[in-house]
Amino acid sequence: MVFKAELFGEMKEKDTSCITIDDMDPAIFEALLYFIYTDLLPDDCNADNQDVMMQHLLVAADRYGLDRLRLMCEEKLCESMDVQTVATILALAEQHHCAQLKDVCLEFIASHDVLGVVMQTDEFKHLTTSCPSIMKDILDKVAANAIRRE
Repeated sequence: MVFKAELFGEMKEKDTSCITIDDMDPAIFEALLYFIYTDLLPDDCNADNQDVMMQHLLVAADRYGLDRLRLMCEEKLCESMDVQTVATILALAEQHHCAQLKDVCLEFIASHDVLGVVMQTDEFKHLTTSCPSIMKDILDKVAANAIRRE
């Protein structure tokens, strides 16, 4: 829908034959186009840089209204989540309204007793400044899990 608006709608650049996308890494845009044409993630999404690529691709999918791609990115991020990445993924989930991904992040933090370790990361410090309201969600989930354990 967004592409249609950019190419044919009011957003269309009337005097130019090309659309410039300045705010996206070319590799991410290439992966986005690959998905549009094949309905698959590119093979390099399984490489060492998968987490970062999936994070950027999730943002692009949200921006362009590609819900299936967004869900695929969320799934990959859930699979690869660890103590170092959970805060960044949680911030993305909050900012891009990914409720299921947010729940998985909160459950990871609460159920693995890793909150103390996660809180020591730079990513967590960034999370608390970029999404301060998320602290209540984290505390609620930790408290709920503590009550269940009793």
